[in-house]
Amino acid sequence: MDPVISDLLDRYESGRLSRRELVSGLSALAATGAAAPALAQQPLPAMKPTGIDHVSILAADLQRSADFYNRLFGLVTVSEDKKNKILRLGPKDATGPAGPAGHVLVSLRQEPPAGKVDHWAFKIEGFNADKATELLKSQGLKPDRNIEFGFHVKDPDGVAVQMV
Repeated sequence: MDPVISDLLDRYESGRLSRRELVSGLSALAATGAAAPALAQQPLPAMKPTGIDHVSILAADLQRSADFYNRLFGLVTVSEDKKNKILRLGPKDATGPAGPAGHVLVSLRQEPPAGKVDHWAFKIEGFNADKATELLKSQGLKPDRNIEFGFHVKDPDGVAVQMV
């Protein structure tokens, strides 16, 4: 933990971190350290993430954003939901269940405020929404499902974390 504290202090002293961010970081470390013995007694997590499934970005112009991701990263349209103004992008040379172009990496949704990441999604090994609902509720969380964020739960700061 000492290298993490040193890094926080170095960043604070060099002006790259505000006092509020420093206190927040140190508080998070303290909370993690205090919870470590309790966590060691708990069983392994019921949901095992295998990676980040996708990131959803609010865009002002779907085609303009799709052109940007294609030009810089070679991402192509994997699927489109015209009714809800959603365009899903992935690598053109991959194969997978998301569609002919492969796995979705970026999901663009035309909705204000543009330029905001509105959620991200974990790919969960053997994901089952009913079991996940049970697990999340047992931990005092409120899982939800909607067109904006799919099956998700809010993190402590209100960020939607989708599970697929």
